[in-house]
Amino acid sequence: MSAAPAGLTSSSLFTRVCPGPSAPDGAQVMRQFPPRERPGWWPGTAIGREEARALLTAPPFRLGSRGGQQQRGRILGQVLDWLGGQPGGTWQERWAASGAGQAGAGWREIAAGWLSAAARAPAGGPRGSGLGAGLLLMICGDLIRPDPGWLLASSGLQLLTSEMARTRDPGAFAALRRACEVEQVSPLTRDLSLRRIAAIVAAKGGLVRDITAGDCLELTATARSIQGKTRSTGMHFYQLLRTAGVLPPEAPASVRMFATRGQLTPDELIGQYGIECVPVRDLLVSYLRERHLAADYSTLRTIAHILGRLFWRDLELHHPGISSLRLSPAQVAGWKDRITRKAPRGTAGGPESPRTAAANALFTVRAFYLDIAQWAVDDPSRWAQWAAPCPVRAEEIPHAKELSRRKARMDQRTRERLPVLPVLVRSAEDGRHAAAERLAACAAAVPGQAFTAGGQDLRRAVMAKGESTRTWAEDPADGRRRDLTLEEHRAFWAWAAIEVLRHTGIRIEELTELSHHSLVQYRLPSTGELIPLLQIAPSKTDAERLLVISPELADVLSAIITRIRGDSGAVPLVVSYDDNEKLWNPPMPLLFQRRLRSEDRPLSAQAIRELLNVALDASGLTDATRQPLRFAPHDFRRMLITDAIMHGMPPHIAQLVAGHRDINTTMGYKAVYPEEIITGHRAFIARRRALRPSAEYRTPTDGEWEEFLGHFERRKLALGDCGRAYGTSCIHEHSCIRCPMLRIDPAQRHRLQEIRDSLTARIAEAEREGWAGEAEGLKVSLAAADARLAEANARRNTAADLGMPAYRDIAGRLTTGPAKP
Repeated sequence: MSAAPAGLTSSSLFTRVCPGPSAPDGAQVMRQFPPRERPGWWPGTAIGREEARALLTAPPFRLGSRGGQQQRGRILGQVLDWLGGQPGGTWQERWAASGAGQAGAGWREIAAGWLSAAARAPAGGPRGSGLGAGLLLMICGDLIRPDPGWLLASSGLQLLTSEMARTRDPGAFAALRRACEVEQVSPLTRDLSLRRIAAIVAAKGGLVRDITAGDCLELTATARSIQGKTRSTGMHFYQLLRTAGVLPPEAPASVRMFATRGQLTPDELIGQYGIECVPVRDLLVSYLRERHLAADYSTLRTIAHILGRLFWRDLELHHPGISSLRLSPAQVAGWKDRITRKAPRGTAGGPESPRTAAANALFTVRAFYLDIAQWAVDDPSRWAQWAAPCPVRAEEIPHAKELSRRKARMDQRTRERLPVLPVLVRSAEDGRHAAAERLAACAAAVPGQAFTAGGQDLRRAVMAKGESTRTWAEDPADGRRRDLTLEEHRAFWAWAAIEVLRHTGIRIEELTELSHHSLVQYRLPSTGELIPLLQIAPSKTDAERLLVISPELADVLSAIITRIRGDSGAVPLVVSYDDNEKLWNPPMPLLFQRRLRSEDRPLSAQAIRELLNVALDASGLTDATRQPLRFAPHDFRRMLITDAIMHGMPPHIAQLVAGHRDINTTMGYKAVYPEEIITGHRAFIARRRALRPSAEYRTPTDGEWEEFLGHFERRKLALGDCGRAYGTSCIHEHSCIRCPMLRIDPAQRHRLQEIRDSLTARIAEAEREGWAGEAEGLKVSLAAADARLAEANARRNTAADLGMPAYRDIAGRLTTGPAKP
């Protein structure tokens, strides 16, 4: 982060810090905090049978009930007999030899079968269901350490958590339960988290304080392999351990980091496309390594996808055995046809939409060939063998046409959405207040009590399992249950996102990166006044910028900070994931964050898009096709720039506000309205008049005006009108029937017919009398008369209704005038 401008100061509210290094991903966690190994021998597993029985029947394993203790002693004896009959020198070796660890929940049948064969009746019936209490004692006493997968998936030891808390580490488990109470964790999440912590202790040995981040990562992978995908409630145990101080501060702040792979190397990027030609594969890897220094990871991924999948792998599939970049005309033509072909039926673009990535793919392939040709000059030994004619010519990349089409689409989106933006803002504001009112009224009501809030009649739901961390209500009409806590959460953050986006015009990734440190202040040197500023961290253009915080935006930011502040008054630190760079950011006091169970999580860009859709659905806005209107986060950026420039902001200032490197990009964001065209044309006429001689704009005299009107009067003819310009005389000697300036009046068609009949009779007379010259001239006039007659026939009854469109206002009412932006 660059240094602060002169005059920037810090206070208790406006602070800045420099970000630290990126947070570790799963692979780094395994290297920094490796999981503990499970040794084959430890002192507890090597004790004898009698010593083991004495240990497991003494405190803290002894029960308070005498009858229960006697029953447990008999079961323990049977389990000791069963495992003692297996080969091995330790209890862990005997457990492994028994096959129970691979049988999952079927271990009871194995144990019951052995006991029946040894004439020892198994406890708990034919399947030996009561044997679990004895095995649980051996696990809690650290005589055996089953695999984590066995403990999670198939053990069926429901009392594992309570027995571990009673016998192994009662103080730590009590502290974990207190942490769940403080964080108001639901009973389901609490029990599942404690169960997984107990499973780690049982599988690895030791106490709760001995658990490492690597142990948690290992258990997470095991749970994912068993369940197919990670359940959010099942992974809370890591956050619980971190909150309780079991894990060190340098450990990852969230278990979500375990599920990310991080950035792929150039070899991995190209290797995922299965390229068969090894030399070309190595060439693409080397090319990515060269480009890696000048391109960010998102761009590198795009280049790898185009060159590896859309270009070379496509050529291999259609031309097996290809191994050279020197392509034949047929190969080039076929590839271009496939890359520019319209999207096939069933894809997201539909059967009629062209592939939008075609221009980018052509540009990337052309850059690839030209880069190799240039590098071949600098380093022939490495690149010269791959230099080949480029299959993509510069004129084949429809860059200008694509920009024009995109500009037209974006301008239309802006013109359609800017007029209804106030409606969306009011709807979001009203929805936020109504949702908060319903939540407060429901929280104040007792279960089963009806209440009215936010314009709705509801009844607080009666929870079957007691109180919940969320507030539920029911609709008395249909009994539908609603999560008012979630509704209030969505309403508030949708309102906050809309307000921040429309007041700042920042990108969606910049919105998710706004933090408490983004608030800075500037003291004017002349007056000493403090100006609050919003610091936008470098994102797309790698250049930070400062925006003045308006009073409206200050109210929104104040509401956000008030909402997310903890009991200590500080904004919690959260870790966010950069989906473009595939890296975890260091903990930061982000503004767009929420509390989920006991973890503070950031609101992702996808979550904000979904919140916008929820707000739009509630507003009832529709587009021209009566479909629900959708706003993309970038639409607010275009609307801000358009509105600012239309209201007088200089374009170069708008460029700084938007953070664009080129002012043409800023002007490309600004939508063009018909009103601007009219105003601009009038201004052009005014400027042109100022440059013309003043005598041309004097008031005409009466004589000049009569002369002007007389010109139009003299253009009236029997057959129509003369189209000659003002101030010109007739240059065709008033031979109107032949003159192209004659405009036929369809009402005078009968006169044309009379002229035609007269000409026909005169031609017959001339031919009869032998007047050859007269007949020839009359024939020319007859041809002109026929043409004029055909023109008059064509112009009869040809008036057409242009069908001027009717416009609708925001409420859907028809209007007669043009729609205003």
